[in-house]
Amino acid sequence: MNLGGPDSPDAVRPFLYNLFSDPAIIGLPALLRLPLAWLITARRGKVADDIYAHIGGGSPLLANTEAQARALEVELGNEYRCFVAMRYWHPMVPETVAEVKAWRPDEIVLLPLYPQYSTTTTASSLAAWETEASRQELHYPTSAIESYPTAEGLIAALAGLIGDALNVAEAEQKARLRLLMSAHGLPLRTVRRGDPYPRQVESTAAAIAEVLGRRGLDWRVCYQSRVGPLAWLGPSVDEELRRAGQEGTGVVVAPISFVSEHSETLVELDRDYRRLAERCGVPAYRRVATVGTDPRFIAALAGLVRAAAGSPQAAAELGKPLEPAC
Repeated sequence: MNLGGPDSPDAVRPFLYNLFSDPAIIGLPALLRLPLAWLITARRGKVADDIYAHIGGGSPLLANTEAQARALEVELGNEYRCFVAMRYWHPMVPETVAEVKAWRPDEIVLLPLYPQYSTTTTASSLAAWETEASRQELHYPTSAIESYPTAEGLIAALAGLIGDALNVAEAEQKARLRLLMSAHGLPLRTVRRGDPYPRQVESTAAAIAEVLGRRGLDWRVCYQSRVGPLAWLGPSVDEELRRAGQEGTGVVVAPISFVSEHSETLVELDRDYRRLAERCGVPAYRRVATVGTDPRFIAALAGLVRAAAGSPQAAAELGKPLEPAC
């Protein structure tokens, strides 16, 4: 399960409307939420058009998620088949429920590709599945993997990629370096309602720092992708880049809540924040790739799936010790 993204310029506005009309995103009664979703879509349409035009007119998220699904199938073996269900654009949950029903599985494991749980992402996807599965009478034993912020393979993959980027950055320039571990932002109003997301993001970052094992490493968590006038989690990537520029510190930016490349990484991190870093006088800016189909990450997902399905192999896989990445 993942967020989804428009697959063509014509899909941008319908995708935005699907996103902002979700009660998990805007917690208002439908009478107010749906007109507001249309208003936000109209206002953000031109900005979104520019974002997706920069990456070829559509999001690569589906292709990247399909690649992860195929890699996971190979890791799991012939007894498993991986389906993709997107929340806000095709293939959406109703389509995938129909596919799964036609395949007639013995049991179903729901795997949201959000390592850190939030009511706005994981909970929304799982609720949509439950509603649609009931409507289509998909009655098979079903379990859900709700979060995995410190799964060993995830942390090993992230730490490995970050360690490589730090090594290159250190070799290329002499400025001090700061590691910014970036996650998608969340309104503080949502956090105050008890959403565990920021706590789980912090646990991911702390686990990465521990595996990196670099004494004196300057690192911090920051948040991106703020939308609207509400107060959001901070500090923001913008704030940290301005501070780095004032201090003459280079930055390595690592997305730790996204597991595949899409607009937030390919445009926001690679273009918009790079430009801001240059304007602010940041002496070096390097972005770490997402985990994608990294074998360590795929193995972690396989272990989670086997555990959810009750396989005896799961305990051995999940119990493997982590080794320092660098």
